Amino acid sequence: MEKKLSMTNTFKSRIHLLYTLISICLIGSTMLSSCRDDAYVYLSQSKQVSPKRINNKIKGFYLLNEGNMGMNRATIDFFDYDTGEYFTDTYSEKNPGVVKELGDVGNDIEIYGSKCYAVINSSNYIEVFDAQSGIHEGSISIPNCRYIKFHDGKAYVSSYSGPIAIDPNAEHGFVAEIDTTSLELTRKVIVGYQPEEMVIKENKLYVANSGGYRVPDYDRTVSVVDLPSFKVIKTIDVAINLHRMAIDKRGDIYVSSRGNYYDVSPNLYVIDSESDEVKQTLNIPVSEFCMMGDSLYYYSTAYSYNTGINEVTYGIIDTQNKQVISTKIINDGTDKNIMMPYGLSINPETKEIYITDAQNYVVTGYIYCYSPEGILKWKTEAGNIPAHIAYLYK
Repeated sequence: MEKKLSMTNTFKSRIHLLYTLISICLIGSTMLSSCRDDAYVYLSQSKQVSPKRINNKIKGFYLLNEGNMGMNRATIDFFDYDTGEYFTDTYSEKNPGVVKELGDVGNDIEIYGSKCYAVINSSNYIEVFDAQSGIHEGSISIPNCRYIKFHDGKAYVSSYSGPIAIDPNAEHGFVAEIDTTSLELTRKVIVGYQPEEMVIKENKLYVANSGGYRVPDYDRTVSVVDLPSFKVIKTIDVAINLHRMAIDKRGDIYVSSRGNYYDVSPNLYVIDSESDEVKQTLNIPVSEFCMMGDSLYYYSTAYSYNTGINEVTYGIIDTQNKQVISTKIINDGTDKNIMMPYGLSINPETKEIYITDAQNYVVTGYIYCYSPEGILKWKTEAGNIPAHIAYLYK
């Protein structure tokens, strides 16, 4: 659970540092349960942020704002390349009969086929809506859901399974398989403790297990699930408190460790998907990354309890030789204006770079658009804790 509970804790962004404070805050509280009694329309706001572009294959993108935990402030924005307009909180306007906003903690968003799936972590469900119109189509109930991936008509969702609470006896998590036509849960497999992101290589699903609820006894494994049988066929020992995952064109899998925020630093590891063994430790702190071609773009917000310092760094890794080829993503100095980087995405068509800024996690955040060369093109206000982007093709 990665929501920040006070101004003093804002550095601990995407690293899930405040599990203990979060559980104290949330135990005894109720999640979002009240629906709108009327069909009041919550109007979105739009702003012209760039020139019109009509010859793109990508129509635009949805941005999921996480919203502070316990405040039911998850929202969805939309940027339209055709018009150059950025629309805030479009989901509420298009769905006046649904619960206001989306609920508590928007943790992931992806488009598959004609549908868009927004994973709402603390509200324990996945919102499904038509990707072109933005109109609600259904929902899938999964407790403490985290991230989503797709393969051959199925959605795979990681879940912490248990309640939001620090507990040395916290239960194992699971991955749920969802049929994307019926939106029904078809199978479930138990994996490690508090599973996070996933990647898929052919018929194998790799799951990064964090064990964050069992702090300081973190999990340190990646579960390998055989998709045909939907059983764990191997457990790879990597490092403590795993989180992010990506896979390159050669089948090498990148998985980040958040460390323990004291004497174990965050790091990045490479798994060989043929042998299912760790092949390399890169000794690079990484909080978020995005694969584009043979380059892995990343940033790090590495907080240390020992120093009280949150060190922010950026970089690009050449995935062919596993070397850092640049310690910059932004090349015009405007990175100094970004208080807390919280999301990173690259348009697969234009190669434009998007970085979100959570600010202090309480006020409205921002999204920055950079050229492939790292020069600022535009920025605009988003929602509370802007984080996850899904591109919509025409």
